[in-house]
Order: sequence, then C-alpha cells, then structure tokens
Amino acid sequence: MKRLHCLLLAIGLTLTVFSSAGFCAEKIIKMSTTTSTQASGLLDVLLPELEKDTGIQVKVIAKGTGAAIRDGKDGNVDVIFVHAKAREEQFVSDGFGTKRYAVMHNDFVILGPPADPAGVKGMKDVAAALKKIAAAKQPFVSRGDDSGTHTKEQALWKSTGLPLETSGMKISSGGKDKEISFTHPQGLGEWYLSIGQGMGKTLTFADEKQAYTMSDRGTYIKYKFGRDVPLELDVLVEGDERLANPYGVIPVDPKKHPHVQYDLAKQFAEWLVSERGQSVIRNYRLLGQPLFYPDAIP
Repeated sequence: MKRLHCLLLAIGLTLTVFSSAGFCAEKIIKMSTTTSTQASGLLDVLLPELEKDTGIQVKVIAKGTGAAIRDGKDGNVDVIFVHAKAREEQFVSDGFGTKRYAVMHNDFVILGPPADPAGVKGMKDVAAALKKIAAAKQPFVSRGDDSGTHTKEQALWKSTGLPLETSGMKISSGGKDKEISFTHPQGLGEWYLSIGQGMGKTLTFADEKQAYTMSDRGTYIKYKFGRDVPLELDVLVEGDERLANPYGVIPVDPKKHPHVQYDLAKQFAEWLVSERGQSVIRNYRLLGQPLFYPDAIP
C-alpha cells in the first residue's frame, strides 16, 4: 500500500510538472518586428518588464517592416510591431490584423560625414536636401530591404520631383531569398547604393564609405553613443514633419489564422499602451537621451 501511495504521488507530481510546463508554453508569443526596435536596445528593456507584469514571453523575429508584415499575413507570428503606418492600416483593413495600437514615435534623420560635401547641414527641407545630395552625386546608402525606413525613404525621394526609376532586387529574409521592387533616383550602383540590409549594417557601411544615409534616430543614437567605436556620421538634416516615424503594434486576426495566440497578443498590445508600458518607453534613455516618445499616453 505504501509503495502504491508513493507511486500515485510520483505520478501526481509528474502531471503537475507537465501541466505547469504546458501553462508556461501558452504564455509564449511570436512577434515579428522591425530591426530598429531591436537595434536601439528598447526590447532588451521592455520585454523583461512585460514578463514581470504578465508572465508573457516574446520570441522576437527582427527584420524589415515589409517582411514583418508578410509574417503576419502568413500567420507565422502572433503579433507585429512595425513602423510604416499606411501599410499597417492596410494590413488591418485587409483582415490580417484586428487593430493598430499607436505605441510610440521617434523620427528619421539624414546622416552624413562631418565634411558634408553636398552642403546640406542644417537644412529643414528634407526633399531639398536629398536633391542637393543627388545633384552632387555624393554616395547615399539605402537599406533597400523593404523595411519601414526604406518605405519612408522612397516616399521622400518621390517628394523631391527628381526623375525616378523602379528596379528589382533579391534580398534574404529569414533564410529565404525574395524579390522586391523599389523606387530610387537615377544613379543606382554609382552614387546611390542599395544594399538590402538592416539599419545597423547600413549605418556601419555608410560610416565606412563616409556616405549619406537615412536612419531612425533611436538606432543612430545607439550606434553613435552606445558603442566603444562610435559612428563618425553626424545628423545633418532633421525636424521636417515628413521625417516623423510612428510605431504601431497589431495582433494577427484569429479569423484569418485560428492558430495564433490572439488573447496573449492582445494582452501584450494593451500592456504596451498602458501607463506601465508607456512609462518604460518614456524612461528608456541612452546616455541621458530619449530614443522613443510614447503615443498612447502623452
């Protein structure tokens, strides 16, 4: 009888362990997000606080916004956290996401070498600055990766009124090659360099070439002030309202993909826009400089 009692106790403990493991597994969600949220260091601070408050763990897949949105459309993730507002709203209107939650913003900046051979330093009109860079045929490095930053950059080139061309390019995302098309000024491969890489690699490449480029401010600050070997590039153009960079989070719609962890994704999104999540974003600084500004709770 005693042996039977011990056996039943052991079975009970085993079932408890498996039950607890199952419960923990249910608290893990997959998120596809832009490289800037990761490269800026924000997620390293944000996600541990989320787990403390909710028990939710987030498996992060960082890539360009276009690829992140495709992950959501394909049902490969439970939630997307990106920065291309028009594409995000289209994602929701097409039935792939339930709701766009406005989380935070920073801005884009035009960077370049301190010598500034194109003479754009201090300009407020970003379209006029890009026209000067193009006229001078100074090297400009584009991410060229269908990201939110790349989407914004293409819109800015369109605003210049310069003759533009459309080209195709094969890039690698998640171990898979894909073909993208993009709009760019004349001079591809000469002074305009499209490299199909994330923000960090683009900054490093532009720094090596002492070229102009466009970056979200958060990643730039991280690479300029948060590394032992800082970038030599400076902020040359900033402040134009066209350089605004809002971020949104969107749970994938379970009507489209029933297997997604919608309840947890929704809880995650609502935590991000709560006073608690917004305060973590507001207080995240690098060497005293804020990298993002909360949008849900000013």
